[in-house]
Amino acid sequence: MKVVCLISGGIDSPVAAYRMGKRGSDLVLLHMDNSLERDFNQIEKAKNLTRTICEATGKEAHLYVALHSRNQKKISEACERGFQCVLCKMLMLRVAKRLCMLERADAIVTGESLGQVASQTLHNIMVEQHGLDFPVLRPLIGLDKIEIEAIAKEVGTYGISIGASAPCRFVPDRPVTVARIGRAIEECAKLDMDEMVNYSIENRKQIV
Repeated sequence: MKVVCLISGGIDSPVAAYRMGKRGSDLVLLHMDNSLERDFNQIEKAKNLTRTICEATGKEAHLYVALHSRNQKKISEACERGFQCVLCKMLMLRVAKRLCMLERADAIVTGESLGQVASQTLHNIMVEQHGLDFPVLRPLIGLDKIEIEAIAKEVGTYGISIGASAPCRFVPDRPVTVARIGRAIEECAKLDMDEMVNYSIENRKQIV
């Protein structure tokens, strides 16, 4: 099985990719770059995480970096601020699906752990994958932060993940935690989601 793993510079998503690699999956890693210009510190962190995951799993993996900041800005300008994280994740999943089509991959992998942050409540997870019509695997969904950090330390990604990095500047003060599909669809209607997906895919670079 081949999977596209959404990978941030945080602790969870590299562990999710590692777990899928250890299960025998071929890995393609996708980092969505939120910076106004390409953030080379974040890209270097993603490269180091990729190398560590490859060493820990004994498998090769490709890393793509796709531009995402312009799309995040469009969401923040057009939509209700509380829906920023939900709409961001909806968009990232659709970009990952498109990359799956190009890479002939079978599923998307995320580092979500149920209830850990605003975008990972049960209601929001359901809304974020609405209409995706594609498998999304969440190997960390039932783990807590302590368990995930223990795996990260064992694998060697923890020290990289906790390195200094700029926080996402688009996170709203009061993110929606109980999103409803109807409201999310209304917010999506304010955006050209297909164009935004195309933008990220067309502005991706293979780094590793």
